[in-house]
Amino acid sequence: MLAPPAMAASRLADFMPRINPAEIFPGADRLGPVEGTPPVARAYAGDQALGYVYITSDVVNTRGYSSFPIDTLIALSNEGTIVGAKLMEHHEPIVLIGIPISKVEHFISEYIGISYLGENAPRPGSPPPADIISGATVTLLVIGDSITRSAHSIIRHHRIGQPEGGTADAPSVQAARIIDMEKQDVAGWNELLDSGAVSRMRLTIGQLNQAFAESGRPEAAQNPQPGEPDGTFIDLYTAIVSQPAIGRSLLGDAEYDYLRQRLKPGQQAILIAGNGVYSFKGSGYVRGGIFDRIEIVQDLESFHFTDLNHQRLADIMAKGAPMFKEIALFTVPETAAFDPVMPWRLQLMVQRVLSVSEKAFITFNLNYALPETYTKPDPDAPPPAPASQAVADTGTTTQPVALPGDEADQAPALWKQIWAAKSGQVAVLAAALLLLVGVFFFQDQLVRREVFYQRFRMAYLTFALVWIGWYASAQLSVVNVLTFTSALRTDFRWEYFLMDPLVFILWIATAISLVFWNRGAFCGWLCPFGALQELTNKIAKFFHVPQVKLSYGVNNRLAALKYVIFLALFGVSFYEMALAEKLSEIEPFKTAIILKFVRDWPFVVFAILLLIAGLFIERFFCRYLCPLGAALAIPTRLRIFDWLRRYPMCGNPCQRCAVDCPVQAIAPEGDIHPNECIQCLNCQMLYHHNTKCPHLVQKNARLRRDKAPPPEAAIQATPVARRPTVRSRDTEPTESPSST
Repeated sequence: MLAPPAMAASRLADFMPRINPAEIFPGADRLGPVEGTPPVARAYAGDQALGYVYITSDVVNTRGYSSFPIDTLIALSNEGTIVGAKLMEHHEPIVLIGIPISKVEHFISEYIGISYLGENAPRPGSPPPADIISGATVTLLVIGDSITRSAHSIIRHHRIGQPEGGTADAPSVQAARIIDMEKQDVAGWNELLDSGAVSRMRLTIGQLNQAFAESGRPEAAQNPQPGEPDGTFIDLYTAIVSQPAIGRSLLGDAEYDYLRQRLKPGQQAILIAGNGVYSFKGSGYVRGGIFDRIEIVQDLESFHFTDLNHQRLADIMAKGAPMFKEIALFTVPETAAFDPVMPWRLQLMVQRVLSVSEKAFITFNLNYALPETYTKPDPDAPPPAPASQAVADTGTTTQPVALPGDEADQAPALWKQIWAAKSGQVAVLAAALLLLVGVFFFQDQLVRREVFYQRFRMAYLTFALVWIGWYASAQLSVVNVLTFTSALRTDFRWEYFLMDPLVFILWIATAISLVFWNRGAFCGWLCPFGALQELTNKIAKFFHVPQVKLSYGVNNRLAALKYVIFLALFGVSFYEMALAEKLSEIEPFKTAIILKFVRDWPFVVFAILLLIAGLFIERFFCRYLCPLGAALAIPTRLRIFDWLRRYPMCGNPCQRCAVDCPVQAIAPEGDIHPNECIQCLNCQMLYHHNTKCPHLVQKNARLRRDKAPPPEAAIQATPVARRPTVRSRDTEPTESPSST
């Protein structure tokens, strides 16, 4: 986004007393006054004007992860080449402490010597000339994008490389043209190549190795591409096949007719084919991802193709066409600004691995211009302007002058480019969040299966640590809270927070989860450092490391420390945000997660000591020191649902859940404290456990007694005592009644 035409204050004017002309602009002995919009200062050697000096934040919106400006001083020569670059001021937390400033300065220095005039000038969205530093991706992408965008803007606004005005005899600008859809004659392969309808670039192995050797990075030339120097590294071809004659020649009638049915009005299609040892698609390409080795660049616009734009082809139908190792048919994304009759280039990126964390890359351009025979004048276009108003002779070719404020020259916003590049990671995180939602909604069914529940939880925590933390570096921090509140007080814009897609998604998910499950959804399941603590504690328990159980009163008093820490940081942020960001290093997140313990020893020792404490007291840092946990616990009262079930006897007299709670979030009276609960669902597992929950043990015992059948009456012969016979002398013997 370009800076506003009129700025309240120029950052360049603030920095002028600190600028040494010779240091930033070689050969300059003085700088002129700040002038123009965007503001610049002319660099002079005596009376000779050498170029311009400016601050990127005066030209483009260069706010980074902290939402504060990143001020980079740029020296731009009259030939459109950057001859000096220096980081002047920033408030990026990851750079303030986590990343050595020397690495950032090295990244910026790689832009020195790059020309932003001519056909091969870098465009917004192009890969930076230096490797991105792990852990500072967002910050460096913002810096690199701001350098490129600001250079183009200064060239456009101050007409660098263009004469002050046109000449009377300059040729007039050609009338606008469009694709001639009526031209449908089929041509052979050689005819298409000769006419320019198909464009070709062949890169040999020798040319590739020489390019890396001349790239300025000696280590990139130490592992050359194997093979004969004249061997083909890649033989690349491209053509616009949405034009009927070219499309029918290369695709055949049936495939072209099918393509026309799929294309929307005004949408274009591009064919790319290649041979050689290098694949333009890339071996790392997966379904749903981006073809990151190729990019279409036209003027200041650029875009990548995704899986949705891709169709694999088996062969090219033009007569005499060679066999190709790879053929791909791409449709231009609907969101891309692409004019098929204007020149464009297919930019091929080649990477070379230097180490586990470093790569070097260079780009090669395959230029393409649709031959005029395949176009026709646009009958609806307005008449062309005189050349004196819109054309400037650069000395080599006649090019249109981009007037100040031309938004058509702007590439998509940087945050959109980052989201497109990380679409695969966004999909993985979204799936993980949906799975977690399912866990909470169906928690009763999950916790009834104790073994599966325990294994599932360990697997999910491992994912949170390894993928969310160490791979994606999406560890939330209290710094995010401080910068968000600071932005609300100053200049809030969503694009500041959209720079890191995964962090943004996690924050939105965490904010929503506060209404349902308090802070436990993040702290108990998604926090990489929390996962690291719990997993290491599980290992400690496996090896019978003794566990320290604090009394409930002592635990509560220690838990209050994290609220004191957060409120202190919050208060300092009102005084000076940079100081608050430095003090927030009480969080070991950057050391243990973002930088993976590759840091100065005091920070590593501090993080290890916290983890050692967690071996004896589960989640020691989370329970007593974490300011982020405190910040998330404060709005806990907004929670409108209670998902954790309890029995009337919980707490009186039963204390089983309170004793077993890993973070002592259950009071002896049986109440669950939402501020401290991490939603681990351990109490819910006990709630449903027939042998561990005393209430269920008693209940089941009563049910067994109530349902037991009555004892059967013993059916057995009872001996009957017979009365003795009474004999009377006067009567006959008689039997007692019982004998009958």
